[in-house]
Amino acid sequence: MTNIIVAFARQEDGRKIKSILVKSGFLAVTVCTCGAQVLSQSGLLGSGIVVCGYRFGDMNCRQLREQLSDRFEMLLAASPSLWSGERMGEIVCLPAPFTVKDLVGTVRMMEQIAVQKERRLRSLKRERSEEEKRLVAEAKRILMDRNRMTEPQAHRYLQKCSMDSGTSLPESAAMVIRLYRQS
Repeated sequence: MTNIIVAFARQEDGRKIKSILVKSGFLAVTVCTCGAQVLSQSGLLGSGIVVCGYRFGDMNCRQLREQLSDRFEMLLAASPSLWSGERMGEIVCLPAPFTVKDLVGTVRMMEQIAVQKERRLRSLKRERSEEEKRLVAEAKRILMDRNRMTEPQAHRYLQKCSMDSGTSLPESAAMVIRLYRQS
């Protein structure tokens, strides 16, 4: 489920867009009327999509995009006369007036892109450094030698220790190595 922030200077516009999105099956929808509220909500939510108008009382959509986390995508729903001819950078533009189908389709497309982006970020975080890999391999070797475990058993044991203690796999491996060296 992707977090969606709807931000329009007029609260009524925001409520209408939220209503359309909720009726179309989107769950986490928050309505804001100024850029500061969007930044506050984005800090709480962490990632998602901002559906917004061109101008707010305190800033415009470009200024908001500059201050917004890279983990948020932005959809500008406004008249092309406000933004045509300008480079909007990472902002996806939906020309007003638009149909419900156009809005929902664009948000769904952005949601899929956001999910793929999150998966890529998570997979990058999972890659271990050479030092971490060495620690895990050494801990497995110790468990295999001392406890007569197979490599998969040693790996599962380290995973269980990691989950039980709430630490990462390399940290659990380092604990096993320290315990072995103490005995």
